[in-house]
Amino acid sequence: MTAAHLLKAEGVRVEIAGLEIVEHADLELTAGRILAIVGPNGAGKSTLARALVGLQGAAGGSIAWAGKPLGKWRRRELARTRAFVPQRAPVSAGLTTRDAVAMGRAPHLGALQRPTAKDAAIVERAIARSGVEHLAERSLATLSGGELQRVRLAVALAQETPAIVLDEPTASLDLGAAAEMGRLLHDLAAEGLAVLVVVHDLALAAAIADEVVIVDRGRTVAHGEPADVLTSERLLETWGAAATLDIRRGATVFEVDWLASGARPEGAASTEGGLA
Repeated sequence: MTAAHLLKAEGVRVEIAGLEIVEHADLELTAGRILAIVGPNGAGKSTLARALVGLQGAAGGSIAWAGKPLGKWRRRELARTRAFVPQRAPVSAGLTTRDAVAMGRAPHLGALQRPTAKDAAIVERAIARSGVEHLAERSLATLSGGELQRVRLAVALAQETPAIVLDEPTASLDLGAAAEMGRLLHDLAAEGLAVLVVVHDLALAAAIADEVVIVDRGRTVAHGEPADVLTSERLLETWGAAATLDIRRGATVFEVDWLASGARPEGAASTEGGLA
């Protein structure tokens, strides 16, 4: 692994309640680039992301951050290396947005250490960058799903880690907010961060990602640049959709024949229930 590779995963397997959710996954996350994990519902994308950041145990394979095996990291040290933005998280009614974002500084503080003026400035910058200034004094219990997602991003930015992993960051966002999220992730990568994003929106993935990994039935089945991976043949094979994805100067044109019958192979992951 080169110094630029902050994350390397090989042959990762994850079992939950005796069911193998991730069978074999390989990927690398590089500084200054965006890696998008895509795939149909139930493919194991979110489970894989949680395993990569240490929130879900792996049954096999290897995961290393900055060349150090995941199991050898102390929790606080790992939290200074990678931030994780979950799709959902418990909401504490007693916290305001600013309180929640301030918790992102915890990995940088000692057990009895109080936040400094520098920490406060980092929190305010994270709030501004995530576009939640107008929510700073609001209770988390009063926020919508989309607003909470942006607050979770602000918490991750306050951690000031060299890598950030996001699970479906645009799932609860409207079109404008999703576009803003895409631009922000692009900017973070341009500043040198390593960005890994699990996303259902293939057009967004193609527009912002340097590399795309397709996960299907718990396995990484394709890996490469968006134009090389998200072909019409692959879209039909993996998603059972007659579709064409055309990438033009950072924008995407996604054409789907909504009335065409799909050709999803037998045994494909269901779109109902399951783990995304």
